[in-house]
Amino acid sequence: MGTITSTYTLDSTDRTILRLLQKDGTLSTPQLAEQVALSVTPCWRRLKRLEDTGFITGYQANLDRRKLGLDILAFVQLTFGVVTGASVQHFEEAIQQRPEVLSCHKVTGQADYLLQVVAPSLDAYSDFVETVLRSMPGVSLIHSSLALREIKASSQLPVVDT
Repeated sequence: MGTITSTYTLDSTDRTILRLLQKDGTLSTPQLAEQVALSVTPCWRRLKRLEDTGFITGYQANLDRRKLGLDILAFVQLTFGVVTGASVQHFEEAIQQRPEVLSCHKVTGQADYLLQVVAPSLDAYSDFVETVLRSMPGVSLIHSSLALREIKASSQLPVVDT
């Protein structure tokens, strides 16, 4: 979806729409309109504006990774020995193509990047580390932490009234 540069300020109804859609992205416009006490057309216009201004960037279903056989969840800290523009660009482009990498962040601290990675087994995760991460030019240190138990997993952002 294209993002229009805007100084659009959210009001209470917009924030309610965002909260409702984060909880259930399958809500139809009439269902959403009913919950925010608007008629369908004004609700649709608000929804369209939230999409056009980039507050809503897309819709997706949340899946259970374990039911898909992805039992391993790892948090991986990567450190580069020498950070050059070419090695960083190569790494960032390559990591975006890897479906097992759920997120990748350039971070402050001892590591240069923090990744969240899923795999079906320890062997598969080990293979990912050996064949993908260790083959990246410039990577000097890989530190993995495996999740033992998931306490909270959410992609819902706090949308509070100001």
